[in-house]
Amino acid sequence: MNIRVKDKIFKPYMSEKEIADIVADVAKRISDDLRDKDPLFLGVLNGSFVFASDLMRALNFDAQISFVKMSSYCGTGTTGTVKQLIGINEDLAGRTVVIVEDVIDTGISMEKMLELLKQKNAGDVRICTFFFKPGKFQKSYKIDYIGKSIPDDFIVGYGLDYDGYGRNLKQIYVIDNQ
Repeated sequence: MNIRVKDKIFKPYMSEKEIADIVADVAKRISDDLRDKDPLFLGVLNGSFVFASDLMRALNFDAQISFVKMSSYCGTGTTGTVKQLIGINEDLAGRTVVIVEDVIDTGISMEKMLELLKQKNAGDVRICTFFFKPGKFQKSYKIDYIGKSIPDDFIVGYGLDYDGYGRNLKQIYVIDNQ
């Protein structure tokens, strides 16, 4: 069933079960790789908060989580300018860090995040994203954990928003351009 978010119509894209399966798969891969590394997970707000929460509960080892807020979106498009709104307060020197993102498209925001972590002398830095848009990606860094690669469609739900709305939806919807 289609839904309306503000002035746009969205159609179903991914069910709750599909989301849960992706989270379980990513959590298993991270658990296998990092169980003995005492990683700090850094969720990128606002979009990753639901994924980060589910991911943390699906890990099979104890881990810490914190959040950073960065933004480059306005409406349905990126501005190309990244703003750091909330910074990192933890001591990251030599620490394994896993950046948790909802979606990586151009890669500009993540590149800024990687620069910040380098300035904080983080050790092994891994990138985890629920969605990856390879057709829009403009950077060359490695993304370690990708839940699902998707085309360049605008999606909402499961933490992803349209002008701040739609984050609470339990499934994911794609904009219906028909």
